[in-house]
Amino acid sequence: MEITIENLRTLLGWCAVINLGVLLAWYFGFVFARGFIFRIHTRRFRISEERFDAIHYTMMGYYKLAVFLFNLVPYLVLSLAHFE
Repeated sequence: MEITIENLRTLLGWCAVINLGVLLAWYFGFVFARGFIFRIHTRRFRISEERFDAIHYTMMGYYKLAVFLFNLVPYLVLSLAHFE
């Protein structure tokens, strides 16, 4: 398979969709099963609920930023730029 601009654009688009799906699953898991996730983590680690929330909120932000920088922005550049 040859790597063309079109193939790379398609790859980045699907990577963005999958990564945003992972982010949504994480968010909904955290919203609807927060207590369960907290109990699982606190069996192994001693952590307060406030710290637990802060860690998840921060990591979701980092993950979203990484998806934007490494998937969405290159996808948009390849979609909007006209290569010859």
